[in-house]
Amino acid sequence: MILSPKRAISAAILASLTLGATPAQASEEAVKKGIEAFIGAPAVESVERTTYGELYEVVLKSGELVYTDAKASFIIDGRIIDTKTRTDVTEARLNKLSAIDFSALPLERAIKQVKGNGKRVIASFEDPNCAFCKRLAKEFEKMDDVTIYTFLYPLLGPDSVAKSADIWCAKDRAQSWNDWIVGGKAPAKASCDSSAVDANVELGRELRINGTPTMFLADGTRIGGYVPAARLEQALSAVGK
Repeated sequence: MILSPKRAISAAILASLTLGATPAQASEEAVKKGIEAFIGAPAVESVERTTYGELYEVVLKSGELVYTDAKASFIIDGRIIDTKTRTDVTEARLNKLSAIDFSALPLERAIKQVKGNGKRVIASFEDPNCAFCKRLAKEFEKMDDVTIYTFLYPLLGPDSVAKSADIWCAKDRAQSWNDWIVGGKAPAKASCDSSAVDANVELGRELRINGTPTMFLADGTRIGGYVPAARLEQALSAVGK
């Protein structure tokens, strides 16, 4: 769940619950026990003390990230913003935690487009009816020297599934995709083995992709949601540094 900074503060106040006795100088293991006692299940993936606010970062097995203190006496379910750098610390950490092995992606199940020398690489999971994917496509048009792998990932219902199959079965997949996602021209009805689309959905679930677009850079960094070309350029420049 994503909360605004204001709502995150409110959530922290509302969630200020005593979770049970833990040692005053609680270790990360003690924090884990305190959180799991509150949840009532072995739900914690990891616990790490942060460098800010004497807080502990708690990563749940569901992929969610929350914060608590050394005594596990409250839970903050929200974003932490560094006021000096204006950086969303939580988002940056989640992106790092959710990074993948890019080399393991089955790129043969994606639509490949090469622009310029194609040296920089992006893989993007997209639903053909996703409004933000359509906005992202216009940003991709502004970029050069990049290879884009688009994984058809229909999440928004039967029409998305049908359009994904038609695009995948088109004679020129990239053209069919661009005609629709940029130009609004619906793909022609086509028939073929579209099991690759089904496999993409299964892969997306394994990668905990819950919304589109979701992008991955060559170093495995995850970028969720619509991002303007300028920010994508910055992210691509940081790969390998």
